[in-house]
Amino acid sequence: MKFKDKLSKSDKKLLLEVCVIPSSVATQAIASSGVDAIVIDQEHGAISTDTLHSMIASTAGTDCAPIVRVAEKRAEYVKIALDMGAEGIMFPLIHNAQEAKECVSMINYPLNGQRGWGPFIAHSRWNVELMEYRQLYEKKIVCIILIETKEAVEDIVNICDVEGIDAIFVAKFDLSTSLGISGDFENDIFKAAIKTIEEVARKKNIPLGGGPLNTRTDCDELSKRGYRLFANFDVLRLKHSIKQHIAWLR
Repeated sequence: MKFKDKLSKSDKKLLLEVCVIPSSVATQAIASSGVDAIVIDQEHGAISTDTLHSMIASTAGTDCAPIVRVAEKRAEYVKIALDMGAEGIMFPLIHNAQEAKECVSMINYPLNGQRGWGPFIAHSRWNVELMEYRQLYEKKIVCIILIETKEAVEDIVNICDVEGIDAIFVAKFDLSTSLGISGDFENDIFKAAIKTIEEVARKKNIPLGGGPLNTRTDCDELSKRGYRLFANFDVLRLKHSIKQHIAWLR
């Protein structure tokens, strides 16, 4: 597990590919491309537990971290993802610092948290003995909080103060919807919310993520504003590539 170490290097920019396509073959190709992490999306993707395991397993032999965006902030979803071998959890629809603390608790074993012990599959994914897993990897599990609600923006200072959060990620589609201006990213209300998040992240030295990226200009602009994690969606990238090839022929 190397993703948390990468996050600790303040000058390093990281690319994440959000995978909603339920395919270990596609995931393996993406993982071997050089991306820093895949985010297996159980919130919006058609991904069952069986498929989740195969997608996590398909990252073996690469430097790509398998991270899971769970369907909800619920301990049973987190436990199964980690026990399948996930290197981190991305938590959706967080509203305040108390919920963020609960997220941190879900990825840690007692007495530091509430994760149930059972890495019977995870230890093989990381090629260690069963009883070595906790000692070697508990502190390497990554906790990423999605900032996508009006309430989270209002409590962003306290959220960023929660010990154990490794990064925050702006989910602009849900955030704009929560603000009552769905998809209107040029709206002053949305821009003000983004500015608040960015300023607090910089002040608190919390790695900040955003996306999706459509152009090199998007990437450069986010970089200038202090973003270190950048995301794209497999299904959108696939569709864009096909449309581009069609345009070449017509």
